[in-house]
Amino acid sequence: MLVPRRGQPAAGAVRVVYMKPSTHPGTGLAEVFRSHRAELVRLAAFILGDRGTGEDVVQDVFVRVYQRGYPMDGDPLPYLRTAVVNGCRTALRRRRLIRRHAEERSGYPPLTAEEALLLSEDRRRVLAALAALPRRRREVLVLRFYLGLSEAEIAGTLGISAGTVKSTAARGLAALARVLEETP
Repeated sequence: MLVPRRGQPAAGAVRVVYMKPSTHPGTGLAEVFRSHRAELVRLAAFILGDRGTGEDVVQDVFVRVYQRGYPMDGDPLPYLRTAVVNGCRTALRRRRLIRRHAEERSGYPPLTAEEALLLSEDRRRVLAALAALPRRRREVLVLRFYLGLSEAEIAGTLGISAGTVKSTAARGLAALARVLEETP
């Protein structure tokens, strides 16, 4: 039996090495940030109904990824999407808690004056109906129809089965159709 030398790993030992993302232009986290930030902010804004909070969530995700030294070996986008969705869930929980204590009951956060002018009446109706959906249905519909992810990608992002993605999407679409047919 071989005895490892002092400071040397034993034979067959696995050593995990975490590297800080590269700061060289065109590589690592900086490049991922430049190329995917806008898409992730749109995802968060759709889930939250508020672009400003969406930007905060995405920024927090990138800061945490940088601090933890997430290795940029493969495609980081699925990991980042999952982190953004989880960050949105946290923001929504925080928002609900604040509303509960303030006894405010509104369907979705108010739009800024600029956003209100830019959005058409139909789009506002769809966003209001989307905001009224339960969290899981809203997330599935945004990932499926806004980002165009496949059922398998959505399942991986949300940590649910592909069958649950299909049934949740069908129920979410049916609920949206009901609400949109009722409103003039």
